[in-house]
Amino acid sequence: MTDPIRPRRSALFLPASNPKALAKARELLADVVILDLEDAVAPEHKDSARAAAVAAVHEGGFGRRELVVRSNGMTTPWGADDLAALAAAGPDAVLVPKVSSAQEVRAYDAALAGAPPHTRLWIMIETCACVPVLHEIAACGADTRLAGFVLGTNDLSKEMHARLTPARTPFLPILTMAVTAARAHGLIVLDGVCNEFRDLEVVRAEAEQGLDFGFDGKSLIHPDQIGPVNAVFSPSADQISWAKAVVAAFALPENVGKGAIRVDGKMAELLHLDQAQRLLAVAAVISADT
Repeated sequence: MTDPIRPRRSALFLPASNPKALAKARELLADVVILDLEDAVAPEHKDSARAAAVAAVHEGGFGRRELVVRSNGMTTPWGADDLAALAAAGPDAVLVPKVSSAQEVRAYDAALAGAPPHTRLWIMIETCACVPVLHEIAACGADTRLAGFVLGTNDLSKEMHARLTPARTPFLPILTMAVTAARAHGLIVLDGVCNEFRDLEVVRAEAEQGLDFGFDGKSLIHPDQIGPVNAVFSPSADQISWAKAVVAAFALPENVGKGAIRVDGKMAELLHLDQAQRLLAVAAVISADT
């Protein structure tokens, strides 16, 4: 399946059990809305939350926002019913928790066999067991619905007995490994949430760190985090100007067929042309929404 070029700067988790949150989600400027059936929903509300998420998918009204639903795990009392209901509803993606192996990816893919072709499988990267096999897991994208990784740093912190500080020092190798595995196999990869939503400078700093690591965007827990995260992951004016210059230069008759040229005093190769074209495509979508 070919993934359309679209911004995924911000992915906001919202409890599917909260009707006000579902209504508000249709107006927020998040690129991705993730309706949560797992951590954010108490056991006694799991069934009603599932019904509300399915209703939201059918009702639509999310505009160009990507609509994702996080199910409960397959081994929980609610997982099988979640997956069956979501396969029938057909959101843009189903996000599943605590995946630790390629075998589990394939089991989730089989559970979604009846879903429409556009429904992708995203997985949470949040267990110690998954870290050594990230490339094997990502490789499932070649012949399954798997299309994205979402980092779960809170659960990793719990399993590792590690402190989750603003610097995220214990997790930096895992962030790198997740991004490289995703990129090697053409997957989307989103950074984990920042638990701080009152101090937006902390949110911005963590988003900048995620951008440096190569993430497509960041998952969020509060609407106030959308603005600073969107700003960090949006192409800057200088980046757009450079990308336009690269595309224009490669289009010149004298540069047709060349693998490397000089643009504004800098060397640009065909890989830079690919990057420039993608950046401009994403920028165009963002501009159309503002």
